[in-house]
Amino acid sequence: MNLVTKLVAGIASGIVVGSFAPDIIVRLFLTFQQIGGQLIGFTIPLIILFYIASGIASLPKNSGNLLGKTIGLAYGSTIIAGCLAFFAASIVLSGLSPSVATETEAVRSLTGFISLEIPAIFGVMTALALAFLFGIGISVTESLTLKKLADEGRNIVDLLLSKVIIPMLPIYIAGVFANMAAEGTVFSTLKTFGVVLITAIVVHWIWISIQYVIAGMVSGKSPLALIKTMLPAYFTALGTMSSAATIPVTLKQTKENGVKEPIANFTIPLCATIHLSGSTITLVLCATAVMALSTNIEMVSFFNMIPFIMMLGITMIAAPGAPGGAVMAALGLMASMLGFGEAELALMIALYMAQDSFGTACNITGDGAISMLVNRTADDSDAEKIEQPVTTS
Repeated sequence: MNLVTKLVAGIASGIVVGSFAPDIIVRLFLTFQQIGGQLIGFTIPLIILFYIASGIASLPKNSGNLLGKTIGLAYGSTIIAGCLAFFAASIVLSGLSPSVATETEAVRSLTGFISLEIPAIFGVMTALALAFLFGIGISVTESLTLKKLADEGRNIVDLLLSKVIIPMLPIYIAGVFANMAAEGTVFSTLKTFGVVLITAIVVHWIWISIQYVIAGMVSGKSPLALIKTMLPAYFTALGTMSSAATIPVTLKQTKENGVKEPIANFTIPLCATIHLSGSTITLVLCATAVMALSTNIEMVSFFNMIPFIMMLGITMIAAPGAPGGAVMAALGLMASMLGFGEAELALMIALYMAQDSFGTACNITGDGAISMLVNRTADDSDAEKIEQPVTTS
């Protein structure tokens, strides 16, 4: 929540600077924005490579049946949630007009003092292919050397995220909003912010309700009672903004919903890593909103978005555990598949971070429903084979 407060302060300061400060101050903000954007772009492929490779290599080995069921349900939940978010965004945001068309002509067009380029080592899709190649290869060969390399590479990138990039985000966002204020497009953007944040929370709860209606039908229990039992986990996640930190509470409440202890002990830590339906809802909503600011919303086709949603479900595997980790892991897809530039990616970061805790709460609450479905289809032999998975978030 401290980070969210700093982001809000960054947005506010950027608007004030862009609207009233002399050009030299605005250009200073834009310089920090440009450097930050280059650093983020350089880091994106490394996030995808090390986090996904480490996550796949850390999956449990001797529980193939349960593992397949859990991954299948988690991925299906993520894809359906993303589709639901797109349709909700298409309805709610249909009245929005492009910001470029609705605002006054640009008041000022400024650039930073320097132009620094930090090219990425390789592209996003190359990083994704390498991540799966090495992740699956490490899992099959059980190579301790490569597993250590993937884990330590992840630790280094995580350190870069937590110590440099995440703390830098308020300054970066301030530069983006200073630029928008100077160009005269900031107020339509803020209007969209409010609409998207409210819509995201509503869609989160719609998806939680759907998950527990299905879980209730399968288990023969009241969906309302199941959701009520999971509320302590939901509110814990709101405070921690971390699925991993909420695992003890999620485990306790899932067992109270009747899930066998071995099944809960297997599925909940695993889903904390691979099931990010709430984060996907937010990312799809925000991406659609950002596109609505730059083009006519009617031109945003579901058939154009479904490949992005499917790839997003894969990229969400082992998304970083730091606040905003999911959006950082997804930036590469938005750039390569949706054509987002630096300004659009910065808006995505600001939008996502503003509601990160609600997305996390939706993720872990849904984990309880996934666990109930796995529990219903598992037999005693499945439970006996379980090895405790290694969490990566």
